[in-house]
Amino acid sequence: MSYDKVDVPEDGEAITLADEETGELNVPSNPIIPIIHGDGIGTDVGPAAQKVLDAAAEATGRSIAWMRVYAGESAREKYDENLPEDTVSAIRSHRVAIKGPLTTPVGAGFRSLNVALRQTLDMYANVRPTYHLEGVPSPVKNPEAMDMITFRENTEDVYAGVEWEAGTDEVEKVRRFLEDDMEVADVIHDGPVGIGVKPISEFGSKRLIREAIDYAVANDRDTVTLVHKGNIMKFTEGAFRDWGYEVAEEEYGDDVITEDELWDEHDGEQPEGTVVVNDRIADNMLQQLLTRTDEYEVIATMNLNGDYMSDAAGAQIGGLGIAPGANFGHGRCLAEPVHGSAPKYAGEDKVNPTAMILSGREMLDYLGWDDAADLVRDAVEETIASGQVTYDLHRQIDGGEKLATSEFAEAVVDKIDELA
Repeated sequence: MSYDKVDVPEDGEAITLADEETGELNVPSNPIIPIIHGDGIGTDVGPAAQKVLDAAAEATGRSIAWMRVYAGESAREKYDENLPEDTVSAIRSHRVAIKGPLTTPVGAGFRSLNVALRQTLDMYANVRPTYHLEGVPSPVKNPEAMDMITFRENTEDVYAGVEWEAGTDEVEKVRRFLEDDMEVADVIHDGPVGIGVKPISEFGSKRLIREAIDYAVANDRDTVTLVHKGNIMKFTEGAFRDWGYEVAEEEYGDDVITEDELWDEHDGEQPEGTVVVNDRIADNMLQQLLTRTDEYEVIATMNLNGDYMSDAAGAQIGGLGIAPGANFGHGRCLAEPVHGSAPKYAGEDKVNPTAMILSGREMLDYLGWDDAADLVRDAVEETIASGQVTYDLHRQIDGGEKLATSEFAEAVVDKIDELA
């Protein structure tokens, strides 16, 4: 495939789809992988992550042919547009990619470039692992109790962007429909009002929950928790919960049991090799992340809850500067850190690239390069534990060596060489 706004590397091979039903990939030893460095601090953490991922690939007998693609500020500078179609096509065609943080400018025609990429590519599962690395300061006493992965539905909920602005003809039309045709009385206050729609579908809910349960089964996790506010939003978030239990009960046989079955049929003793599906109200779940951290392993939830939940979990293990993430769907992966673009630090070579590096680890794992993925995590953890850290962690610990972004990446590469 030829592109006008993307250069295809000559020394790599394309990743292809081996099985459409399962999403299994054919991954060569030198895959072409698109990368968006991102806006703001993306110019620092993007190259740092590349350096580490290159080292892990080389240490395990492979290589990555990076395909630089553009979105956000870099795309505006080069092509006077925020999200070139060539960028979307490159990610769609090559199936596995990684990106740094993007900032959507006012009046850009997008609510969010990050959301636009996920929705355009229908990457419906936003997956955020949360685990503590030795040596990272944390606001809680036992951060090591957190070892959880959140599956956040990526395409629906209030993030779908179906809303109308106060004062417009459109919002008044919606108001009249609700009040006159649907007889919604005494709910909407007089005066200007913004109105939004919260779509939660059976299709979108079930495919996300399947991803969460499949992960739990494949990775020997004991529980999957459906997080919702179904006690109030009965036909949206309550439906998500109900559809989740339908998936568990109808599609997984004896591999999956519900919490009720655990107590009614097994007296609370979980049969070996099973996954227990339960559910929790969202506000209570935020509390239990702190008070019963080790009881939760896999979370499945909707878009807004997932944003809140994963950020709160990230705070317990040291903050979003080290929190990785990735988006999945239809045999594709777009890895990305959880944090924002922090433009005031752009180009200063000082911020922590750990989140971008560990997002790359999720990408390597998706490729089936488990050995390289493990090398990345171990090397990052040992580097931090040794006291070699960027300024954000250095100011919270006694002693240690403060490193620039690029120096931290070099230290992790040195550790990979030691461990390999």
